[in-house]
Amino acid sequence: MAKEDRKTLEQLLDGTLPWPETHRIMSSFKAPGRFEQMLAILQERVPWDETILLPFGENLFIVQRADGARVAKCWCGHEFGDYRENWKLSALIFVRDTPEKMDEIYPAMMSSDPEWMELREFYCPSCRRQLEVEAVPPGYPVLQDFQPDLETFYREWLGKEL
Repeated sequence: MAKEDRKTLEQLLDGTLPWPETHRIMSSFKAPGRFEQMLAILQERVPWDETILLPFGENLFIVQRADGARVAKCWCGHEFGDYRENWKLSALIFVRDTPEKMDEIYPAMMSSDPEWMELREFYCPSCRRQLEVEAVPPGYPVLQDFQPDLETFYREWLGKEL
């Protein structure tokens, strides 16, 4: 279980680490302290000061504000509210539910049938960054991907209090 240096972790985060090294890291046990190292790198990169508690997606984080509230927050600083609520309901949503809309992103004859499946794209209302995509049957409720138990994660997985 090797501990990766900061440069390696930054390349991993940026998607520029060569595949053999990425595969090695993905396939091995996590080195102690890697979560904290990744949080430190992310914290230095975001344009705001609130403490990142957990990455919630590629450009979405659970942060703790100065007033103690824990919220879902985009890279740009837009807050979606309490992290236990479905942040997607506060996002801009574009639904691909016609053949024409599907054809904008899929090659001819390679998209799904909009009568069977629609794509929902979720965007930050402030920076317009795409944060998530769902592929669901038409009319299906907006999914809440997961609701982390932060206290248990920190206490039982990281061995410290939140």
